[in-house]
Amino acid sequence: MPEPTPASDVPAVSDVFDDLREEGQELDRMVAALGPEGWGLATPAPGWTVAHQIAHLAWTDRSALLAVTDADGFRALAEKALAAPDAFVDQGAEEGAGLPPAELLARWREGRARLGAALRAAVPGARFPWYGPPMSAASVATGRLMETWAHGQDVADASGVVRAPSDRLRHVVRIGVRARDFAFGVRGLPVPGEEFRVEVTGPSGQVWAYGPEDAAQRVTGPALDFCLLVTQRAHRADLAVRAEGPDADRWLDIAQAFAGPPGAGRAPRTGEGEAGA
Repeated sequence: MPEPTPASDVPAVSDVFDDLREEGQELDRMVAALGPEGWGLATPAPGWTVAHQIAHLAWTDRSALLAVTDADGFRALAEKALAAPDAFVDQGAEEGAGLPPAELLARWREGRARLGAALRAAVPGARFPWYGPPMSAASVATGRLMETWAHGQDVADASGVVRAPSDRLRHVVRIGVRARDFAFGVRGLPVPGEEFRVEVTGPSGQVWAYGPEDAAQRVTGPALDFCLLVTQRAHRADLAVRAEGPDADRWLDIAQAFAGPPGAGRAPRTGEGEAGA
């Protein structure tokens, strides 16, 4: 079995930026290959088509760009968003989805490019406002990569594409692990007082490990399945992620890597207790 990569072995900042660019390019190729009718395909998110998914990413990229380049402007936007988060997000997606596909694609491409350049030009150590705690440029990029991957999964599911997972998933794993306490807190549940051990196997066979080796609460499985779980793109019953210990087991029922209120998640495709990687 490959030697686990410890959590302290985090990717270099430039690697995060490069991986964000590549994640966007992969999804770009997928949607660019769709005909006009493909943009209207229904995705697993109720009421959202492929166009809504891309419009949401474009809107959030613009929000992130504003946070990096105009903190006051972003705070004004955030006040409106936090007053009615669900309606604000849906409105941004709805407006963008009404554009012709070529125009929406061009808008998303431009926003990705501008955000990538702004993140690379950020002063080292700078922190930027967001809908939660302020974030570094690397954290902004990690969050955008996670969302691009997750919404890209919605597009893939809608269009019948099976994506080949890449080791860019390590960023999604990391943010999912770091969001453990948030998942408990946002549901009003007590946060476990002890660290968990998380060991997941990446697409290249490398094991990514977090937490003490001797922890009583443990989570193991394929990195792809863990990422599908924490982004709520698949039900736990359909995944090969396993828990040891009651707190770890509860976490797998509520895990979420994204900010905001708890999501409804996906219904299981298989029978209770069955799993499929």
